[in-house]
Amino acid sequence: MLDAVAAAPVTPARAGEALLEVNNIEVIYNHVILVLKGVSLSVPKGSITALLGGNGAGKTTTLKAVSNLLKSERGEVTKGAITYRGENVTDLDPAALVKKGVIQVMEGRHCFEHLTVEENLLTGAYTRTDGAAAVRRDLEMVYEYFPRLKERRKSQAGYTSGGEQQMCAMGRALMSRPETILLDEPSMGLAPQLVEQIFQIVKKVNEGEGVTFLLAEQNTNVALRYAHYGYILESGRVVMDGEAAALRENPDVKEFYLGMAEEGRKSFRDVRSYRRRKRWLA
Repeated sequence: MLDAVAAAPVTPARAGEALLEVNNIEVIYNHVILVLKGVSLSVPKGSITALLGGNGAGKTTTLKAVSNLLKSERGEVTKGAITYRGENVTDLDPAALVKKGVIQVMEGRHCFEHLTVEENLLTGAYTRTDGAAAVRRDLEMVYEYFPRLKERRKSQAGYTSGGEQQMCAMGRALMSRPETILLDEPSMGLAPQLVEQIFQIVKKVNEGEGVTFLLAEQNTNVALRYAHYGYILESGRVVMDGEAAALRENPDVKEFYLGMAEEGRKSFRDVRSYRRRKRWLA
């Protein structure tokens, strides 16, 4: 188990270098279904930026737009632009984006089930050209962040737990020596204790390796304790954004995403009423 770490990191200045920028993009599936409707966001270098919202809000689609994986699902960016280090990467081949240091950890803990945990990790180094010694050093680095993986390194990945598979997917991404990781729903299907452990590791990797994170997450409570900045999506639009500490104290976020109003905890029936009031867009 990781040692306890502070859950609220120091917020970097938003005026810092914008490593990744999404500028007013629209995404359409099957030439008909409009999913993202003018989404814009900025991810500073060295930050943890959270995309928050319920199921179907457009979080995963935003990540796939950045990593250029939409075409495999008959989706496309039809408006706006995505830039990485100032270069337009909207139509860049996904493999070329990986070489630039942008790696996506997909929702659902995708591992090669028939391979061992260590073999899974080593597949992350497939595109590297810096030699076996450097890869071995990074493998030990991954094991330092994920000691459980070292214990299970010879186990077939398909027979490991959900938490171990999530760690394996994240460790495999680290093996490519990424500059930016797009992390999709890391808490999905995990017990609360494991969720906390995963986010502690994200924080440690961010601080220790300087890796920038853009993470999509439904667990607003946990995400806002570890992120520097957050964007809240509803129905394909960014409806609110701000420093994570400020969002945690925002009355609307407390009421509609944390289930807490000023006078105390709301019932589901009361919280559900916000969809009629549309306070986000007022």
